[in-house]
Amino acid sequence: MKKVSIIVPIYNEKDTLLSILEKIEQANFSGLEKEMILVDDASSDGTREILNGLTEKYRVLFHEKNQGKGAAIRTALKEVSGDFVVIQDADLEYLPDDYDKLLPLLINDEADVVYGSRFANPENSKKFILKNKIANKFLTILNNLLYGTQITDMETCYKAFKREYIQRITIKSNRFDFEPEITAKMVKQKARFKEVPISYNGRGHSEGKKINWKDGVQAIFTIIKYRFFD
Repeated sequence: MKKVSIIVPIYNEKDTLLSILEKIEQANFSGLEKEMILVDDASSDGTREILNGLTEKYRVLFHEKNQGKGAAIRTALKEVSGDFVVIQDADLEYLPDDYDKLLPLLINDEADVVYGSRFANPENSKKFILKNKIANKFLTILNNLLYGTQITDMETCYKAFKREYIQRITIKSNRFDFEPEITAKMVKQKARFKEVPISYNGRGHSEGKKINWKDGVQAIFTIIKYRFFD
């Protein structure tokens, strides 16, 4: 039986962590065996204490210093054993019910990389903070112009990969610039991309959203950088 590895980067998500883990457990994995790798990025709000009680159930890794989402994913990738890899944020913006849209395209060899597009689902149109929506669309358009892709949502969390494609590259980004870096490196491998519409429940900074304008600027530089280097 083939296996999927679910990577969950975590930072200060004590209010949503147990809920998202329960939803992952209840998700449809299209007949795949699953493993879950949780990486705590030096949380300070009580998340770490919750995770200490889950080490017998899940593979839980701890950063002693906060490094960022990209660094947490890099740590997790050293441990994955699945044929496929899915990234899942620890908040409730993205729901694991959508796994059964992503995974069949990999299982049936219709794609090497599958992105869950928030913008492809019209039901999500009112669930974005306007400035975040504009920033996401700008970064996606810039990526498409430089790489010749036709992606609608480059910044989505829901990215699913055949393991060989994600493990043959070196991820250098530590923060949210992981998103444009991984996209650029998948394009350079000539990976076959597919997108599927997914549900989305956006949250604001007051609810714990961590990305900010500095991350947007860094993403622009990352898109340009990997087009011409590395």
